[in-house]
Formats: sequence, structure tokens, C-alpha cells
Amino acid sequence: MTDQPEVDGSNSPSVGMSLLNSLSIGTAASEDPLTFVADLSARSARHAEWPEWTPTGVRSAYETRGVSSLWSHQAEAALLAFSGNNVVLATGTASGKSVGYQLPVLTTLANHPGATAMYLAPTKALGADQLRSTWQIAVESGLEHVQLCTYDGDTPIETRQWARAHARWIFTNPDMLHAGLLRSHTRWSRLFRNLRYVIVDECHSYRGVFGSHVALILRRLRRLATRYGAEPVFVLASATTAEPQAAAERLIGAPCAAVTEDGSPRGARTIAFWQPPLLTAVTGENGAPVRRSTTAETARMMADLVVEGARCLVFVRSRRAAELTAMGARRLLAAVDHDLAERVASYRSGYLAEERRALEGALDDGSLLGAATTSALELGVDIAGLDAVVIAGFPGTVASFWQQAGRAGRHGTGSLVVLVARDDPLDTYLVHHPAALLDRPVEAAVIDPANPYVLGPQLLCAALELPLTDTEVRDLGGWEILTELAERGEIRRRGHGWFVTADSFPHDGVQIRGGLGTPVAIVDGHTGRLVGTADGGRAPATLHPGAVHIHQGETFVVDELDLIGGLALVHAEEPDWTTSAREVTEITLDEVRVHRDHGPVASALARVTVSHQVVGYLRTRPSGEVLDLIELDLPRQTLATQAVLYTVAPELLERAGLPVERWPGSLHAAEHAAIGLLPLIATCDRWDIGGVSTALHPDTGLPTVFVYDGQPGGAGFAERGFERLTVWLTATRDTIADCECPTGCPSCVQSPKCGNGNHPLDKAGALALLDAVLQHLERPAPLPD
Repeated sequence: MTDQPEVDGSNSPSVGMSLLNSLSIGTAASEDPLTFVADLSARSARHAEWPEWTPTGVRSAYETRGVSSLWSHQAEAALLAFSGNNVVLATGTASGKSVGYQLPVLTTLANHPGATAMYLAPTKALGADQLRSTWQIAVESGLEHVQLCTYDGDTPIETRQWARAHARWIFTNPDMLHAGLLRSHTRWSRLFRNLRYVIVDECHSYRGVFGSHVALILRRLRRLATRYGAEPVFVLASATTAEPQAAAERLIGAPCAAVTEDGSPRGARTIAFWQPPLLTAVTGENGAPVRRSTTAETARMMADLVVEGARCLVFVRSRRAAELTAMGARRLLAAVDHDLAERVASYRSGYLAEERRALEGALDDGSLLGAATTSALELGVDIAGLDAVVIAGFPGTVASFWQQAGRAGRHGTGSLVVLVARDDPLDTYLVHHPAALLDRPVEAAVIDPANPYVLGPQLLCAALELPLTDTEVRDLGGWEILTELAERGEIRRRGHGWFVTADSFPHDGVQIRGGLGTPVAIVDGHTGRLVGTADGGRAPATLHPGAVHIHQGETFVVDELDLIGGLALVHAEEPDWTTSAREVTEITLDEVRVHRDHGPVASALARVTVSHQVVGYLRTRPSGEVLDLIELDLPRQTLATQAVLYTVAPELLERAGLPVERWPGSLHAAEHAAIGLLPLIATCDRWDIGGVSTALHPDTGLPTVFVYDGQPGGAGFAERGFERLTVWLTATRDTIADCECPTGCPSCVQSPKCGNGNHPLDKAGALALLDAVLQHLERPAPLPD
């Protein structure tokens, strides 16, 4: 079930349409940025009775908060969990999913004094919010003796000691579960022995390498719980996700029921798609046209909405964009009313907890009318009564889009949601093909627990916690991996199991949120302050000498990068330019896993080795003007991963009207556009993947396009692209065709991460190439359009 109602075909005016009209007034008469508008109808609530087993105090606490009866999905999930069934509750934003797990857990903890529970959130902020709201309910229910406690990286040592001895409901995250609780399970034996429930909140966020690690961490948790004699019930909560039952079962490694029918009410909603116009006086890289910036566009929208008295959020993609958008809106409002300018702020991670709570309270009570925010306000924090949400660029997944959109109209009133396209192929496609977003089920969470780069370290962690049996190793598909690790002396097989060696500390080396190589510390060379850290594998492209680095609103320029020592020295500076690395990439075909022949076109899923070397960087002004290209000499890096590829017979290219001299530019442009569109098929960001195209690849002997996962061993994205190659390339072709630029721009075939300076690129050639390729591919069911 998708998280959107049917389109309302009536002609009655709506709150959202009135607000949209106020935004359109601010555009020039010659501009027509709106590409799509629709009113989505309201939805009535479906109620259910309280379960008979609900303690009187718990029910009274909810009724005091205005919950006189449950919504149908809350009751269904609570009943399943209380009956001992694993369950995933996959309903929309603001549908009260927390009640679905709070009710059975609080009831069980009240009835069984020794019982314990665990709550897992992908972020510390969400965990803290849930702890706060759950604790208030527990106190109001007369359950003060049900000891709740947070356990994350900020928890003081004395509180951790108290939690081990007394806490009955631990609020933590996968990182601490991996490195703290499981690693030291003997010190947490009371918790594991009595564990009745495990809550996995926002489970749709566990995808890619991070999701693969979490899937194996949850298997380790279940394994240790069994060792202590417990069989906890897993309750997963998620924004609507594709195939929620299958996704949840992949994540926890056990059967799971799904509750997907959303019984909560929702007001009418106006959805609008908006594409900033092309600028006539500014050109970008290689003379490409440039659109008006999304930041400037959304800052004006926020100011217009605040002038109308609307309470709004603007979701942006970076911390710096949050600050700039809020600053731009305040500057515009100051020219109208200084008091209104004070009612706009930015909200992002990096703020102190008390600062975030103050902003949340100000948004909730209406003293703050607008906030520009990263995804920090997407999850968990309950802010009701907003009139509008502006989304500055597709947030990467359909689930995130509806999560952000759902922040408006949370009291059942009408609302406006505007998606403003960035200068990006995926955004261009979506604003011109709205059904591909609005009528499409949300993505399946792509995880691959069998990835040897994930499974190997996780097996070592499991063996350190409790020796692995041969049966467990075979069930996890890790026999060959452990055999290789044994040959390296990291683990030994004995008669009664697999044991790690005495000097092995596997938990320390696992980066569960992904990452390449040894982390690099970013240090201010003048003050000695640790600014942050970055992946060693990405450091040459992001922390090379001269690179502009932004951290929590502060801007730095890199002076020195020491990859061996894991150190980048920076100094504070606010240049009027940004940087983008230029690199040389080569790819070797190691093993073809699956091959499909389509006549003059062939496709494959393969294991590959990618070689990168950063050779320079480009300095660019915010307007898109290119200043210069500066050369660098950095070491070459390699990555063993997975790729989807397709080859094209030379005669097919010739029949498509492409002489040999146009092949490199045509393949290159098609590769760029395909990378930009893969997030339409797989739950990834374009920065999670890479690509290579060549007019004659030595391993295939043919013109070839590769798109590969940017993680060791792969993250499942290339495999998803291979499975839906025709749909993916059709969307790629349509995006190029729909873009009104003459020869290529960032909205279609240019890439912000191109290592070759977006040269050569042949937009018309890419269109002809893809037309020819698609004629020979199989035709699966297309995306909605």
C-alpha cells in the first residue's frame, strides 16, 4: 500500500492551492516553473477498540493525551506483537506507529517485573525523542518502576553501569548494539535473559551496506538471546515500504507479519512539482546552461509562505543549504517585516540538544513559522499543524519523499507540498513524469548480508561473542569466507566450533555505516581542533589539498592530506568558490555472474576491480562559472565491487547514425544520465555509485558502459539495476529527451562528480544510443507514467 490517497478530481478550492497561488505570484510573467499540480483527497480515520489486556493506567495515560480509541493499524500491530508474532507496521507519516509497539511493551513490562525490552533507532536524536515520549506515558500510567534508559555514544559511564544493573527498556542504536551490548553480552546477561521485545524503528532506513551490517547484527542479537533462553518478539516500524513483510524478514532473518492498512486520518493535500528556469546570462562547465539555484528558489518560497502566515518546513540536502536557505528567507523577509524575519530559522544535526528542542517547541507552538532543515526533521520528531512543506530536490527515495511531505497537514487540515527540482537528471525526470513518483510503490530496501566484505567481519564478531557451530556458519553462507580467514590466522576451527584467535578484536574494525579504508581525521591546523572524520577511500576526492570542506555550517580549505597517517589539515576560510575533483578511473572485469544476450546488445552483472586516481580539481563559483583546473598527484586506489554493464555491437551504433568518433561522447553521456537515474530503481544516492564508459573495453572487446557500487564487495545497487535494466534505461532515455537544453547540462547528462570534467559528452548521441539499445532489450513492466 502506498502512502498517498487517490487524486481528487473536484474543482473545489483548497488550502494548498491557495498557498501555491501565492508562490506563483512571485515568478516572472515569462516563466512557467510549474510542471504538475494535483489535489489529493482527504482520508477518514478507521478506529478500533482498546485490547482487553490493556492496563487501566496505560489506557488512561493515552486518553489524557487525546487518544480515546486506537486507529485500526495500531490495534492490529499491538495484538500481533502481544500474541508473540514478529510484526512490521508499515504505515504513513504521523500515523501513530509508536503506539503500536508502546502498548504491548509497557503492558508486558507492567505484568512481568523481570521482563526487558530494547528499542533501536538509526539516529541518536530519534532514540532520544522516543525515550522522552515513552517515559512520559510510563509515568502517567503509574509505571515509574519500569526503568527506561538511553544507551548511546553520549551516555556517561555511570549511567551505563546503572543501565546494565537496572534498566528494563534500553533505547539504543545499531552501532552501540554492535560495539557495546553484543560485544560485552556477559555484562548484559540480565537484559538478554529476560528480553521480550526488540523494536526496530524506521527500518526502511536500513539499506545498502549499513542495512546489510544491521541485518547481521540482528542475527547476532537473536543468536545470543537464544543462548540466554529468550525468544524476543521483533516489532519493526517503517514509513510505507515495498514488500514490507519480505523486507522485514530479510532484515531480522525470521518470519514476520505485516500491517499495512493505514487507519489514521489525513487532510486534503496539494502536490506541486516545480523546475527552476534556465538562466540566460550564465553558463557552466563547457558552456552548459545553468538553472536558477534551488537554494535561491526555496528561500523565496519560504519567505512568501511566511508572509502568508503559513507554517512551513523546507527540506534541503545539506547542512550548508539549510543555513543558506534560512539566511536567504530572512533577508527577503527583513525587507517586508523585521518581526517576520525573526520567525525563520535553520535546523540540522550539529546543534546542541537544547537548541534542537527549543526549535522543535517553537515550530510546534507556532512562534516559529518556518525552518530550513536537513533530513534531521524527517524522522521521529512530532511537529503538528504545518501548512506547507517545500522539498528542495528529490530526497533520494520515495519513502523519504512521503515522510517529508507528511510533515504538513498533521492535524488533518489541508496542506501544500512542493517538490523543487535540482539541476539533476533524476529530479528532471520526476517533475516531468509525476506518476513515476506519485503512483509508484516505495522502494524495496536493498541489502546484501552475503557480501563477503560485510559477512566476514560480522562472522568474526559473532565467533568472539560465542563460538560458531558448523551449522550456523553454513546457514549464514560463510564457510568459504571463514576458511579463508582461518588461513590468514584470524579464526580457528576446532572440534566444537569456530574460535577467533587470541589477538583478534574484530568489533573495532567494523564500520557498520559503510566507508572505505581507514578513517581520516580532519583537523584545524591553526587550533588543533578535530573538525570531523571522513572515509579514507573518499578522502582523495573530497579532502585533497585545496578542497573546500563544509562541516556543521563552517567552511574550511584543505592544506594537506596524509592518507598513510589518516590526517587532513585544514584552515577556516569562506571562499566564493567550490571544488570538485577530477580523476582517472579504470575498470577490470573479474567475473561475470549473470550474462544476458540480446543480439547486438548484451548485459551482465559482474564482479569488477575499479582503479581511481585523483589528478586535479576544478574551482567553480556558485553561479556555475568555472575559475580554473588545478593539477594534483595523489596515489591510485582500488576497489573490488560489483557492476552492471551493457555492451553494444559497433554495427548497431553505425546504424543509429553514430560514427566512431562520436562513440566516446555518446557512451559517456549515457553513463552519466544512467548514474543519475539509478536511484529511481534502487534505494541509493548517485554518490553511492560510480561509472565507467569506453568505446573499446579490453575485457569485452566492445563499446561498454559500467555502473558499479561504491562499496567493497558491492551494496546491491548494481544488482537491482541489472534486474530492471530496461525500466532504468527507458527512464534515462526519457530524461535526456525531456531536458530542453541544446547540448547537455546538469539536468540530463552532466555529472557533478565526473572525473573527466564532463568531456566528451554527446547528448544527441546518447539519445540515439539508448534508443538503439532499448529496441533489443526485453520489455518488463514499466514504471508508472
